[in-house]
Parts: sequence; structure tokens; C-alpha cells
Amino acid sequence: MAESKKPDPNELEGFVTCEGKPARKDIHGGIHSTFFVYVMQLFDMLAFFAINVNLVTYFNGVMHMEISESATTLTNFVGTALLLSLLGGLISDSYVDRFRTTIVSAFIELAGYIILLTQAHFGSLKPPPCNLLGPTSVCVKVSGAKTAMLFIGLYLIAIGNGGVKGALPAFGADQFDEKDPKERRKISTYFNMLFFSITAGSSIGVTAVVWVMNNSGWDAGFGFCVGAVSLAIISMVAGRKTYRIRIPEGGPLIRILQVFVAAFRNRKLSTPENPCDLYEIHDKAVNINTEKLLHTNQFRILDKAAISTEGSFQLENNMEPNGWRLCSVTQVEETKVIIRMMPIFACTILISTNLAQLQTFSVAQGLTMDRSMGKHFQIPAASLAIIPLAFLVILTPIYDRLFVPFARKFTGHEAGITHLQRIGVGLVLSTISMAISGLVEVKRKNVAKEHGMLDALFNPLPISVFWLGFQDFVFGVADLFTVVGLMEFFYSEAPVRMRSMATAFSYTSLSLGFFLSSVLVNIVNAATRNITSSHGWLRGNNLNRNHLNLFYWLLAILSMLNFFNYLFWANWYKKKQVAGIQEDKDRV
Repeated sequence: MAESKKPDPNELEGFVTCEGKPARKDIHGGIHSTFFVYVMQLFDMLAFFAINVNLVTYFNGVMHMEISESATTLTNFVGTALLLSLLGGLISDSYVDRFRTTIVSAFIELAGYIILLTQAHFGSLKPPPCNLLGPTSVCVKVSGAKTAMLFIGLYLIAIGNGGVKGALPAFGADQFDEKDPKERRKISTYFNMLFFSITAGSSIGVTAVVWVMNNSGWDAGFGFCVGAVSLAIISMVAGRKTYRIRIPEGGPLIRILQVFVAAFRNRKLSTPENPCDLYEIHDKAVNINTEKLLHTNQFRILDKAAISTEGSFQLENNMEPNGWRLCSVTQVEETKVIIRMMPIFACTILISTNLAQLQTFSVAQGLTMDRSMGKHFQIPAASLAIIPLAFLVILTPIYDRLFVPFARKFTGHEAGITHLQRIGVGLVLSTISMAISGLVEVKRKNVAKEHGMLDALFNPLPISVFWLGFQDFVFGVADLFTVVGLMEFFYSEAPVRMRSMATAFSYTSLSLGFFLSSVLVNIVNAATRNITSSHGWLRGNNLNRNHLNLFYWLLAILSMLNFFNYLFWANWYKKKQVAGIQEDKDRV
């Protein structure tokens, strides 16, 4: 009788190569594969962040939209791109693997930049320059087919960038085997360095690309973006022979919906006291790529979905269940994991609202301040975002190379501190940053008052723009803790089949935070209209006579309350339990 073939310890279950062959642990994945991911992320963010900070100028100065319309158009564009990361994550979890989703999305994004480049280059595709020399100025706003071309280009970029954001972070983390303690430790470093790539690319975009746009023309600037995204694609494709590619397993949203439907159908049944009486698929051959989750006691009502009844199976004597009538314990637990994540996700929205202030009101503050560096150079208004980005570029390697090993000696945790602790530290620092922002604004307004410049809107105040560095530094550290901690938390805790969608939650939090910022500004203006002035804290174009400092302190108070709310949910959170894997006691 022939001996059964022993399994190859280097063959990775559920992973293939780009050619569709089984992936091997000793050949595929690891640090050398993530290098290509970092380069892809850097070049992609270089292009995307450059247009984020400068498109308002393009809309207003070239397309002749009004300032308010320009700002709204940009907000809608960025918000759409961030929200579409969920769609990109869903597609890469369900139908197309994360590598191919990233590449296809990048090509869609590239097509959008090419359209913007083409329109910016040819005068016939954009409105004529404004005529300001005659007795009446003539400024024709973009319309018709030219508007359609502009929005097609913009939203191809939004669709493509959303797809990249949804698939790429989880794809890079897939290059490490979380069942191997040595490889699992490197996942934390991966997310730290991915964040470094994001900030480094954004820094180059907000400086070099913005300079090209302002000094060499918009077509040259968009051409720079086309080149950057092309290099991103080339980098990603160059590493194709080294990747581990996880096989997608079908729609995760359908599995979640099945749990709710089956639980509703079984709502009148009593839940067994012993979890072993609930239905579970025990045959590993059913799906080698699915981790088996152990039962937890939270949301016991959903356990009703795993109660086997007459009619639970599709055919008589058939062991395949009807998914809308009977779900396995693992499927129920996957749903519980996503539900448990939602309060943590919600608690991070406000830090994104605080970030929005650094990209809007903080820039407005900088425009009133002395932006000179030496005698012959001034920081461009659109490049003021370089201040917090520069701090992040410096701090991220320090955190990964110095803080993590130092903290690991005391905590024993592979990432230095747990993911939830990391998020909490970021929330505290964000609160402090908003308090400092209020103090810096008081300082700026006092300088305006002392020099009789409260109404001098076009002359810079004799106070350096680098005063904003205090709040930017603290918020940069907050961002480093919260954003990376959140991405790593979502990846490690999400079910294997839902990881792209889960990591995209961090971008969704950012999007909702920006939208919340607009809502808060309107609420504050309406609530304070008759308290300190006739027009509210933040209305009007004269920042020197507004009450931005009070708004910052309001955000600090809300952030502090949000932190205490977070403490409750972080303590309530129960991490997932995977059968057959020895987890760290404080892994999250």
C-alpha cells in the first residue's frame, strides 16, 4: 500500500502565485515583497495628495468656478474616493484577488489623470482665460462637454484611488503568515512603514508637484501625476513573482446578511446553553482558506442562526446547509466581529474631524502669517500641509525602530503596545493638539491686535507660520498612533475573508470625519450667531475677528468626551478567538 504524501510545510494553504500555482513560504512573501507595495503606495499618494491640496486653485483659476463651488467640488471628490475604498475592499475580498484589484484600479486612476492632463494642455478643452482689461471683466465658467470631461477625469481618479486604498494595505499584510510568531511580529512593522510611504509620498506631492503646477503649468503638474501613477504600477507589477496572493472566497456581505436572516427565522427557538450544540463545519476540506472561529457569548441572539432545524439543509441526506436558514458558528462569529468593531470605528471619526481643521482653518491661519524662509523664498499656501507631514516622515521610523523595541521589553507585546492602546494614545494627543491650536490662535490674534492689523487682510502678520508647528507636531504623533493602530487593528481582528473591507474602514473614518467637520461648522455658526457676534464664530472672511480659538477648544472638549467613550468600548471589546492558534493574551 502506497504511503500517503506528507504535506509540504512550506506550502501556504489558501495562497497562490500570480501564475495560479501554490505559494511557498520559503519563496514568496516577506519583507522583500512589501518593498514593492511601499513604492506603489508612495507614488500613488504623491499624485493624489498633490491634487487634493491644489485643485481648488485649478477649479477657481482655470475652470472659473466660484470659491464655494470649488471647495464643494473638491470635498465631494475626496469624500467619494475615500468612501469607494470600501467598494475596493469588498471586490478584492469577494471576487478579484487583492493584487489584481490594485492593478486594475491603478489603471483606472491613471486614465483619470491622463484626461485631466489632456484638458489642461489643450486650450479648446477648457474655458478661455478671463479678460480683465476691458471696462467689464469677462470670465466664462466651465460648462457643457468641458465640465463632463473634467468630472469624468476626477471620478475615474476617485474610483481608481478608492480601489487601491481598499485592496493594497491588506495585500501587503498578506505577505506575512500570522500563524508564524516570527512573521506575525513583522505585520506591525509593515503597517508602520506603509504609513511612512503614505506620508513620504504626500510630502513630495505637496511640495514638488505643487511647485510644478504653480510654476510650470497645470499640464506639467498633471503630467507629473501621470508619471507617478505609472511608476506605481510598474513597481507593483515588478514584484509579481514574489507575492503570496490570497484566494478570494465570495461575498462577505452576503454571509453577514445570511446570519441576520437565519437568526430572524429561528427567533422563536431557544438558544442552547452548550455552544457545542450549535452547528459548525468540522471538515477542514470544506474550505482550507477559512479560519475557524470559536464561540463567544456576546450577541447571543445571533447564535440562533446556528441552530439546526428541519429544513436547514438543502436536500434530504445532504450535508450542505441552506445558508439562509442555517449558518455555522464561524459564520456567526464573523458577523459578531464586524459588529464589535463598529464602536471602535465610530470613536475614531472625531480625530479625522480634527485633522480636517489642519487642512482648512490651519491653512487659512497660515495665509495671514509670515511664510518666508530666508530672504528669497515663501512657502506656497498649498504647501503648508508639509509641516505636519514632515513631522510624520521623521517620527514614523523612530516609532518603529526605537519605541516599539523599547516598549516590547516591558509589555511583551509584539507591537510594543496593543492596537487599542495605540488608538487610545492617539485620541489623547489629538485632544491636546486641539487645545494647543486654540492657544496658538489666541497668540496670532494678539499679534494682529498689538500691531493694529485686525482688518489688514492682505498683509502678513509679523508672526512666523512655524508657530503652527506646535499643534502640527502633536497631531502628527496622534495620527501616527491612531491611523496605523486602526489599520492594524482592523486587519488583525477582521475575518480572513473580510480583511480588505475592514482595513478600508480607516479611510471611511477619515471621510466621515471631513463630512462631520462641515456639519459642525454649520452648527457652531448657527448656535453662536447672537452670542459673540451677529454672524457666528466662523463666518466672514476676516479670521482676525472670528473666534476660531473657541472652535478649537470646543473640539478639544468633544475629543476628551470621545476619549472617555472610547475607553468604555475598548474595555468592552472582545477579540476574536481562532481555533488552533495560540494568541497573545493582549493581542489587540
